Amino acid sequence: MFIHHVFFWLKDPDSQADLDSLKEGLQRLSRVGTILSHHIGRPAGTHRDVIDGSYSLSWFTTFDSAEDEAAYQQDPIHLEFVATCSHLWSRVVVYDTIDA
Repeated sequence: MFIHHVFFWLKDPDSQADLDSLKEGLQRLSRVGTILSHHIGRPAGTHRDVIDGSYSLSWFTTFDSAEDEAAYQQDPIHLEFVATCSHLWSRVVVYDTIDA
């Protein structure tokens, strides 16, 4: 199993239109064939010292393998997502994990 978790910070975090555009882009991105499962999330509003809720949206995906995730990175749907949505964010942080 390969997990790819991406956190996005919008350039204009107060813009509902930008948030909606990013969410729509992620929904289109979910059509990539190598994705096993996906989840679009927003900060839960929980507050503890170890929680960073400063991001706008997160994108959590699972794949069978690192090779499937690598194919996702080159998939035309992913490349289109980056081309059409990257103007919306100011920062992106990615956490990729594999089974321990």
